[in-house]
Amino acid sequence: MQTQSKVTLDSTVIPFKNKLNSPFKKKGITVLQINLGKRCNLACTHCHVEAGPKRTEELSPEICEQLISLIHRFPEIKIVDLTGGAPEMNYGFKPLVEAARATGKQVIVRSNLTIYFEDGFSDLPEYFAKHQVRVVASLPCYLADNVDKMRGAGVFDSSVKALQWLNQLGYGKEPNLTLDLVFNPQLPTGEKFSLAPEQTSLERDYKMFLQEHFNIVFNNLFTITNLPVGRTKMHLERRKLYTSYLQFLESHFNPSTVEYLMCRDELSIDYLGNVYDCDFNQMMNLPAKNRNGETLTVSKLLEAGSLDLINEIQTAAYCYGCTAGCGSSCGGALLES
Repeated sequence: MQTQSKVTLDSTVIPFKNKLNSPFKKKGITVLQINLGKRCNLACTHCHVEAGPKRTEELSPEICEQLISLIHRFPEIKIVDLTGGAPEMNYGFKPLVEAARATGKQVIVRSNLTIYFEDGFSDLPEYFAKHQVRVVASLPCYLADNVDKMRGAGVFDSSVKALQWLNQLGYGKEPNLTLDLVFNPQLPTGEKFSLAPEQTSLERDYKMFLQEHFNIVFNNLFTITNLPVGRTKMHLERRKLYTSYLQFLESHFNPSTVEYLMCRDELSIDYLGNVYDCDFNQMMNLPAKNRNGETLTVSKLLEAGSLDLINEIQTAAYCYGCTAGCGSSCGGALLES
């Protein structure tokens, strides 16, 4: 029934690939984004991964070794982007950080900040600073009520303490210790939809408020559209808003964003070693395919000795979320307003 419902609902919008003027091809791969698993100390209402404290899926030692081989073998990979769940909670996190840093690659950790206060993880801020890990931290609003509503009671206060801790270590201040924050809009409860605010002005508001009230500094704010995937999709379906939200995103399609989409130069890897064009395709089980239409794995990339096996990027209706307005990616807006 779920598959049938999805087809029916998605058919109310023009297929994304029909909006494009040419085949949707990869550029050269420079980013390896790895989802280490679904274990997390939080269960956020907007989480497209559907991660949480009761999830047990995580990277295996075998896949971790394959990923380390991939990192060592391909110098064209410039960025290793670690996500989850809380990536820090899942197997293989530190070995992957150290393999990437040993080969001169930038490491990004997508951190929920509150993990630093869980038993066994209090060394993380110092560990990040030692290895010059770029911290991209979720703070969906600078107001406590909004954050706690999306992420759980007390999360805002813990996040503030964590950001102050990172600042004390030089994050947001020293050139090799980058601290970025992520904004997500509140989930809609009715058909009055909106895209994320203009990124530059919202970043200015964040910086003023956090500096004035908590003496917190950071480098960049990334505004990310809520794509109708995972818990966001469930939220919309419960309120019978899924179809109209897709139509809203389609109506704001901006062809100028397509050139800069994150799926163009990245591979997304799940904890089982399967390869996807992006994290959203991963969560919707839409695997990347080679020129023969075969699905890809890390072991197949290693066997082929190439990262450039994908014929065409796989698309779905939720791709409109990345191309609406100024666009959206794991690095925030794609275009200036």
